[in-house]
Order: sequence, then structure tokens, then C-alpha cells
Amino acid sequence: MASIPPDEIIPTPGESPAAMSGAIRPEGAPKLTGHKKLLNRLQRIASTPSLERIGRHRSSSSPSVRRVGKGSLSCISLSSTLSHGQCWESSSSSQFYGKFSQNAMDSQGLHDEDTAPIRIVETKPSPPNGSQQTTIPLPAAMRPCSRGSLLKSPVEVLEDTEAALDEGAMSEILLEKQQVNYWDCVPVEIRLQILSWLTPKQLVRAARVSKSWYALCFDGQLWANFDTATYYCDISRDALVRLLYGAGPFVKHLSLRGCIQMKEAWPECGEQIADACRNLASINLEDTHIDKLTITFFLVRNPGLVRISMSGLSTLTNSEMSVISKSCPLLEYLDVSWCRNLINANGLRRVVRACSRLKELRIGEFQSADNEEFMLELFKTNTLETLVMSHCSSLTDAALKILSHGINPEIDILTDHPIVPPRKLKHLDLSRCRGLSDIGIGHLAGFVPELESLQLSFCHSVGNDAIVNLIGTTPRLRRLDLEELEELTNTVLIALSKAPCAPRLEHLNISYCEKLGDNGMMQVVKKCPNLKSLDLDNTRVSDLTIMDLCSQMRKRGFGTQPPKCGLRVAVFDCGNVTWAGVREVLSSNTFVPRFVEAEATATKAEDEAGSGTSSPSTSNSSVTILSSPPAAMQCSAELYPKEIIELKCFYGWQVTVDRHTKRVLDGNLGAAMRLERKWADCMIANEEAEAGGIASRRRRRRARDAEMVYNMDDDDDAEYGYGPAGLVSLGNRRRRARSGGCVVM
Repeated sequence: MASIPPDEIIPTPGESPAAMSGAIRPEGAPKLTGHKKLLNRLQRIASTPSLERIGRHRSSSSPSVRRVGKGSLSCISLSSTLSHGQCWESSSSSQFYGKFSQNAMDSQGLHDEDTAPIRIVETKPSPPNGSQQTTIPLPAAMRPCSRGSLLKSPVEVLEDTEAALDEGAMSEILLEKQQVNYWDCVPVEIRLQILSWLTPKQLVRAARVSKSWYALCFDGQLWANFDTATYYCDISRDALVRLLYGAGPFVKHLSLRGCIQMKEAWPECGEQIADACRNLASINLEDTHIDKLTITFFLVRNPGLVRISMSGLSTLTNSEMSVISKSCPLLEYLDVSWCRNLINANGLRRVVRACSRLKELRIGEFQSADNEEFMLELFKTNTLETLVMSHCSSLTDAALKILSHGINPEIDILTDHPIVPPRKLKHLDLSRCRGLSDIGIGHLAGFVPELESLQLSFCHSVGNDAIVNLIGTTPRLRRLDLEELEELTNTVLIALSKAPCAPRLEHLNISYCEKLGDNGMMQVVKKCPNLKSLDLDNTRVSDLTIMDLCSQMRKRGFGTQPPKCGLRVAVFDCGNVTWAGVREVLSSNTFVPRFVEAEATATKAEDEAGSGTSSPSTSNSSVTILSSPPAAMQCSAELYPKEIIELKCFYGWQVTVDRHTKRVLDGNLGAAMRLERKWADCMIANEEAEAGGIASRRRRRRARDAEMVYNMDDDDDAEYGYGPAGLVSLGNRRRRARSGGCVVM
């Protein structure tokens, strides 16, 4: 007997196959009867589970069906006893199978008389050359979801469909929200305010985003302050001209300093640029190589100019000064320094006379500084607060006397001083005026009480008397520049320490005053507590002055924030300043007194105890509150000096000083202390090595070892005994210097 494969339907003898399926039985084939006939009507399908019909006719007889394996209903196709021609069969096939179909109908009438009517499922007609369709798909409600799971009911399927539709609607809403352009919803004023925080270079880059951004980035409101200081080397002439054309009506402050690429553009489009820029309040044309005609256009078409800076213009003459006097009555600031074609003072005299609001005048290297009419005009107006006449070699004592006293003033009989109103000058720069002497500077004494800044550097003829008399009558003096006055002595410094301006003094420059030393400088350091800048290079000051400076800096207090530079000191080329004085500065920058630390710690502990426990007067509890441990056992608070000294010294020590200062400013006092200690050990070892004598080789070896340790990183400090404060830690000794001999010796 042949073996039967699993999941196979075994046909049994019974009815003829032609009667069941309407197929032709070949001649000579045995007739099937019984259960073989019924099983012959069942067919196995390979993969696609489907049924021709949902229901089929019940037979009057119940033939037994034997199935091997676990056949699934979804994997079975039932051959109908009806003819297939009425559903999808063509006419030719019905003619071919006509008599067999009739027999099938008769057979159906015999066996299915009491069977309920069956609904025929309509399907699409099969193609002419295709195989005959014998299966139909199961309805969605009857298809299994997965092995062992229950089928969903139509209600559940409907709910899932509605949920999917809801999710789709939500996704569409989210997509619409993502596509909202919030930038376009912002008002234009707010967008311009946001873009105003960008630099000119960033605005130009942002203009490439889109056309709307291009219009916003080049809106004139963003270019009201047109300053090319940061990009004048990177912008071309044509681009700069286009910017000036577009933003000109909105520009209030125009600075084209250094734009030499505009030299060829001024004759061509200077008038158009001046026509576009008609609302200027300040203009800066330094070193632009601008022509005279364009200067005149700018001055005439901007009567509201308040600040004019045309320093270094070779095309500037007295005619432009006359235009300023007629067109700019609101002028407050004028800079015409280094204009070599400004020969005489007639134009400036007209400007001073017409511009009654003029407060700041800069005429460096002016060739007619000794003009008495010009000085008399300055005396009469008396509106200047800043006068810069540096490098005016033509300035004389007589001209300076007219500036301060006028011509033929009334003299006070008792004091023998002219009776004239005091000058309003606050900043006076007479540096490199080699024609001045003690007589001219002495005329200023008593007539500039509001003076805050005085610069007399490189006036070699000025001595002690004039300066002593002048600083005694200037209680508001904050800046004093006396560089390279070779005649000055310590008398000036002692007088400065006693002057009424000593508490206000912030900047002092006595560089190359080779007669000044510790005797006068120590008095100044003690009496001037607000010093911020001190230039002492090429003087006779020594470590004593440095130590006094460190002592004064410690008096400025301590805090919990990292320190900042409070005093800049320059002592390079000072032969009396040694590395010991430099080390004193390094030590002072990391100094935090112990009593301040203890007080801060105790205060912190008291605050914590007060917040964590209740007061005995308000508490009714009998619990005894223990006192907090002493301050020495508490964690020390992080304290720093409020201000430190920024030192400029000998170039061989400057690298160490800069590294130390950087660590202190970063708040890393421990690393700064270790660096100071290693540098000090290296300097001591080098000095010992240079001494010579007995054991010189050992001292030189120690110097090399000390230099090696100094050049090491901070991670290796613990190995060589440098603790957190740069000192030898407890329990660890410094490594003993090893000889270069053999191990036995």
C-alpha cells in the first residue's frame, strides 16, 4: 500500500467524478464509488487559502471523509456540483460540457432537494487564455489575524478604521503646524530689532537667505551707525558704494576711516553719496583720500553735524574750515590733526568764533599754534573742555599765556594774579611741544581748576617748579603724564603726594625720569590709594617701591569672586628691581589672610546654624542645642583678593609672571602658588650655581634639577613635594638630589 503524505485528502470510492465536478472521465478508468468518490471532490491548494463558495449543498448521504494531517478550511477548495458556466465559464466551454452539465443538474436535483438556496459569489471573468478561477478570498471579518488569535468583529474593525482616520487627521494637523512660518508672523519692527544685534558682516551673510531677508538685512534702519572699522579691508569699492546709496538716508554716524579703495570713487560718485547721506550727526573721514569737492558736499548738505573727524587729510585747507563755520553751527567735536595743508589759523579762528558749542578741539601738529589771534579767540569763547595740541613745535610760552590770561588782563594787587574767569579745560595735551618751558606751564597754575588730565611728556624744558605749582591747583587731576622730563626730581613726587589731587590720581607716567627713585615714589604709593596705572620703567625705583605697592593692594580687600587686575605696573629696564621684588608681587596676588578666612567661615557656620535650629527664646522645647564647632574645623570659604597687580618686568621673567597672573585670574590660587614656589627655587639654585667656589658642581646640578622641576606640568608637582600651596606637604620630603655615580658609591 502506497504511503500517504500528511495534510492530504484521500479520495474514496463513491459517485463518479463527472457527476460531482462535471469533468470528463477517461475511458478505461475505474468508476469511483463510496467515500473515494466524495474525497475525489476535495482538492489541496498550495498557498492561497480561499473558497469558491461560503456554503455548499448537503448531500443526502453522509459519506465518510478521512483526512490525514491538520487541513485548514482556508486551505481547501470545494468543487461545486453546479456548472461553472453560469458564473464565469465562456460559451464555448458550456457547449463542450453540455451533456455533462445536464447530468450534474439531475444529480443535484436528486441529492439536494431539501437543501437551502445558496448565494453565488460573483467574481471577475477570467482571461480567455488564463486558468479557470476556482477560489475566492475569505471576507475580512473571517480572516485570521495571527496563529492562535481571535478574529475581530466588524464593530472592532470599524473602531480601528475610525482611530486610523483620527491619527491621519492629527498627523495632518501636526504637519500643518510644522509648516507654519513663525518668522513671517512677527511684525517687521520686531524683526528689525532682532537683526539689529548682528554685525555688518553677519547682516551681509544673512541677506543670502531669501529675497525677504535681503530686503530686511539691507533696510536702512539697521545701518544708522555705518562704521567700516571692522571690515574696511574686506569690502570692495562697488559694494561700499551700493551700501552708501541704499542706507544713506538712514545713516546718522558715518565712519569711513581707512577706506583708501574709495579714492577713485570720490570724483565719480562723491556727489551722489553726499546727496544720499543728508542726516549725518557725525562723520569720520580719516585717511580716506577724499577730494575737496566731496568734503564740501558732505559739509553743506549736513547742517546737523556734531562731530567731524578729518585727521590726516592732505586735501583739507582753510576753505573747508570756512564751510564748517558757515554750515555746521551745532559742531561740538573737531579733529583736524596732521593736516599739512592747513597752514594758517584763519580758518580755525572762524570755526571757533561761529561754533559756540565747540567742546573738543584736536589740532595735533598744527603749524600756526603760536598765532595770537587764534589763541585770543579760544580765550574769549572759553567753551573748550578738551584741547589737544601735541607735536605743535611752534607753540610758545607767550601763546599759552594768551590762552590762559588773555591780552592785558586786570591784575589783582594782593595776589599779583590776573583777574580772569577760570578755564573750563578738563583734558590738556601739550606733549612734544618743545617750545614750552616752566614759564608757560606756570601761567596755567590757578586757572584750570577743573583739569582732569595733563600730558606734558617730552617737554624737556619743563622742570620742578612749574609742575609743583600746577598740581597744587588742580584738585580733580586723575591722569598725569610726565614721561622723559629729565629735569624732574623726587620733589615733584613728594609734592604730588601732598597735593589735593592725590586721593583721585589714577594714572601716573614717569618713565625715563632717571632722577626719580624710592624716596618720592614710596610717598606717592602711600598717599594715592586709587592708582590704576603706574609707568616706572627706566627709573631708580627698587624692590622697596614694589613691596609698598603690594601692601597697598592688600588693603583693597578680599571677596568670594575671582580677582581682576586693579593696578598695571611697568618696571622693565629698572636696574634696582630684582627677581625678589617680582616674587613679592606674585605672592601678593595669591595672598588671603587667615583671619579673614576664619571670620568668613565662622559667619557662614553661624548662618547655617541659625537657619537649621530655632531660637532659644522662641522655643519651648527642653532640648539642649549644642554649639557649632570652632571655625578652624569648618570648611574654609573660597576667598580671593579683589584686585591684583599686572606686572610688566624684565623679559626673562615676563613669561612666568604672565602664567602666574592667568592662573590667579582663573581663580586657581593653588596652581599659582606652586608656580611661584618652583620659580623661586629655580632662581635661588641659579644664583647659587653662579657663586662658584667649593661644591660648585653640586650647585650647578641642583640648578639643573630645579629648572627641570620648574618646566614640569602641575601633575608632577606632588612627586617632587609641592603641596597645594606650593610648599612641602606634611609627611613628604623633597626628593634628594642623586649623584651621577654608580649605585654602590
